[in-house]
Amino acid sequence: MKKVLLSFSGGLDTSVCIKLLREKYDMDVTTLTLNLGYIDLEKEKKKALEYGATEAFTLEVMDEFANDYIFPYIRAGRMYEDKYPLATALGRPLIAKYLVEYARKLGIQAVAHGCTGKGNDQIRLDISIGILAPGLDIVAPVRELNLNREWEMEYAREHQMDFAHIKSGYSLDENIWGRSLECGIIEDLWQEPLPEMFKWTKGPADAPDEPVYIEIDFEQGIPVALDGVKYSGVRLIDRLNEIGGAHGVGRIDHVENYVIGLKSRELYESPAATILLAAHQALEEITLAKMALGFKRNIAYEYAKLVYDGLYFTRHKEDLDAYLASNQKTVAGTARVKLHKGNLTIVGRKSPHSLYSREMATYDKEDKFQHSYAKGFIELYGFQFTGK
Repeated sequence: MKKVLLSFSGGLDTSVCIKLLREKYDMDVTTLTLNLGYIDLEKEKKKALEYGATEAFTLEVMDEFANDYIFPYIRAGRMYEDKYPLATALGRPLIAKYLVEYARKLGIQAVAHGCTGKGNDQIRLDISIGILAPGLDIVAPVRELNLNREWEMEYAREHQMDFAHIKSGYSLDENIWGRSLECGIIEDLWQEPLPEMFKWTKGPADAPDEPVYIEIDFEQGIPVALDGVKYSGVRLIDRLNEIGGAHGVGRIDHVENYVIGLKSRELYESPAATILLAAHQALEEITLAKMALGFKRNIAYEYAKLVYDGLYFTRHKEDLDAYLASNQKTVAGTARVKLHKGNLTIVGRKSPHSLYSREMATYDKEDKFQHSYAKGFIELYGFQFTGK
């Protein structure tokens, strides 16, 4: 019997895959579960073995995810289509990396996942695996057998697979960078999300009446401290999820464009991501020159699209990372953020590398700007259009 290493999350798709790989493919299943945030690894290991896996491996990778995947993305600093902070998308290359590593370590020639034939994750995993291990076979039962959620739910019930989200009508994925919901009633674009769908964030009406102010320190584009206290990457993100969620910050309702062109409505909860990306941008605005800031925003757009499209382990991304490492050297300082009933406002920013000069910008009597220079500048600048 051929062996296969399955990326196992404990959700509906991958739970069904354990049995399908044995029944339909005649394969001996080993599972690998990674904790990118808020997963009970022992619980998922027990579940995998109960559903028919021969072996079940687990890995704690939250620190690696935060430091090596999330923080470099913060340097880029742009959400996909200006709405989605790439929580799931950033996690998939890390999963692919360890699937390849464990397949080699265990001498297994095939890996499997529970992705459908229309979603983005199949692209992210397949391309990443293909780049890292070109000779490794990839098996995707949900895609290859053209399964739908109704069929999977019935199959799971027939095989006494008991997990709560089967009855919820929507699909869930989460890690420390965000919580994602899709499918079911979410597919009705006219349907307002139900309050019970949100677990990380309070509704704005239920958030505290008084705002909270927080200060976030950055060094070279990377967040390093909250309110003057230095935290590890994971703890910093955790705290901001707690604080932002309590004040209703980080809810996102987005109809996004899949890699293949389909449109899909997605709900996200990403308090820490929403706060950190806004704070980072505020510091960029005072530390990067006009030309550098404009060009960097083009790079950020390209970076977000590249991650979303599953091209994480490409040379192109390495080149963008090299540019960002240089561009972000002076993005340091503190951003002051106000959170109040679902709203986020940057109310202060300071940096030792700030290019802002109050003496040059002010219209008060302290003004040091040489206004007489303006006429000559305008004439030279306009010459290309006026010819005189």
